Amino acid sequence: MKVLLSALFPGALIAVVLLAGCSSADSPALDPIPGSITYGGQPRTKLTKSPVGSAVHHQFYDGAGQRVEETYILQPDRSLKLVRRVVGPDFPD
Repeated sequence: MKVLLSALFPGALIAVVLLAGCSSADSPALDPIPGSITYGGQPRTKLTKSPVGSAVHHQFYDGAGQRVEETYILQPDRSLKLVRRVVGPDFPD
């Protein structure tokens, strides 16, 4: 089977090998910072109409005046998991 896959899709075997070590457990968890939706705990209101797995985007300014963009994923228990943060100036050079 492996020989057949590598003959038909040479890149498929390479992709499988490269992705084998990837998992969400490998990436460090992001801690909420002041301004984050989950700073101080989960929000009191639950997102009941959004489907599980939905992305929630949030923008705010941190204490240094830099723009922060965060992405959350709605979990099955309706909590939000912080998965991405980008910090930068409003107008990049």
